[in-house]
Amino acid sequence: MTKTLNARAWELIEKPLGNPGEFKAIVEELACGTRILDFGVKAEGSLAAGLLLSRVCMSGLAEISLLNGKIDAVSWPMVQVTTDFPKQACLLSQYAGWEVKTDSYFAMGSGPMRANAGREEIFKQLDYREQHHYAVGVLEADKLPDTQTAQEIAAKANVEPGNLVLIVAPTASLAGSLQINARSVETALHKLHELNFDISRIVSATGIAPLSPVADNALAAIGRTNDSILYGGQVTLYVRGDDESLEQIGPKVPSNSSADYGKPFEQIFRDVNCDFYQIDPMLFSPAQIIFQNIDTGRVQWFGETNENLLKESFGIQLNSTSKD
Repeated sequence: MTKTLNARAWELIEKPLGNPGEFKAIVEELACGTRILDFGVKAEGSLAAGLLLSRVCMSGLAEISLLNGKIDAVSWPMVQVTTDFPKQACLLSQYAGWEVKTDSYFAMGSGPMRANAGREEIFKQLDYREQHHYAVGVLEADKLPDTQTAQEIAAKANVEPGNLVLIVAPTASLAGSLQINARSVETALHKLHELNFDISRIVSATGIAPLSPVADNALAAIGRTNDSILYGGQVTLYVRGDDESLEQIGPKVPSNSSADYGKPFEQIFRDVNCDFYQIDPMLFSPAQIIFQNIDTGRVQWFGETNENLLKESFGIQLNSTSKD
């Protein structure tokens, strides 16, 4: 990998910056020079915007596409992610590890701007840091950032405000939902990292999760997008090394290993007064994980999808006619 993460992401955003209408997006420039790509706040957004947003989150190191699948008897779109650089794409770029918080603004930040800032512990643990003169970030938020927020982000990312581009999409939007549904592999890697698994053993990965329906409010959207991964996410990791360690860690990886498993996420969230920190962190992982050991040829799988909970979360009701 010769280019920095931010350089890769910058190439991806040149097209929407020049022609935002193609993505049903809006470009705004703040007084400080930071450009904002609105993918769903004031703008309508689109599936194309969601796919691009997901690729930017992963710094262009993953292929992301929509496939046709099923939830029970209902035809349903699925978000597939494939990467040969899982550590860089997922943990060093896509993971929403930057809590953007000012007096007037809050958002969860992801994308390669995190690597330029290097403020999170994970960058020390994985020994990675960038010093690129441009930075690209993704904000999960219901409103656009103001000049003060952009200036603070730029300062932490070590770039001039004019060299910063922020892409914003609410969870309750087409683009926002899709980019969260594209985190099946990322949640698996982050869970394994938290379990002290050697991430360098993972050479390639692919994952799939249902495209959650756009909700009419933020809380319902948080519920549906999480349920997509927790109860519908399936991830295959291509690994090297021994089989015994995979056999030992495997049962701890899927979401059903958590005591909080078994209810729609919106209900889980409400039960803890909407405090993420009161939820078992081990819940945040895909429903099923498959290890394919390319050294030994052994395949091991753990966990399973839960279509009943997906139908409840997504509002899918099957009548006798649709079942026939």
